Amino acid sequence: MTTDAKYDARRFDVQDESAIDTAVLERIPFEYPGSATAVTYETDEFTSVCPWTGLPDFARLSITYVPERHLVELRSLKYYLTSFRNVGILQEHAVNRMLNDLVSLLRPVSMKVEAHFNERGGLRTVAAAQYPVPS
Repeated sequence: MTTDAKYDARRFDVQDESAIDTAVLERIPFEYPGSATAVTYETDEFTSVCPWTGLPDFARLSITYVPERHLVELRSLKYYLTSFRNVGILQEHAVNRMLNDLVSLLRPVSMKVEAHFNERGGLRTVAAAQYPVPS
């Protein structure tokens, strides 16, 4: 048995994107529409997994937005982000999925989701998605 063959059958449980819990997300009223208030949420504890190996990806995540009429309720955001923990998703797809889900919920003036993923195989990844798409 070659070294690679020994690992070919080894795989951790990986959930598909249907495990991402968008139903838990809640919004609350923002009482200062038009104020150009910038809100940033950050965590060093975001995790998802590689869709092919099931090995964990760790990232420092930043979500920055200018609310129009709604804010995301923080407890719901924590549960939502935790639901990615065992989801097999590409790093670049994770930030886009978050952006789409949060823009759909909040309809902000603008939003940027940025993730700095830890090094794996000698490469670090920074993935960012924003709304509206810059022209």
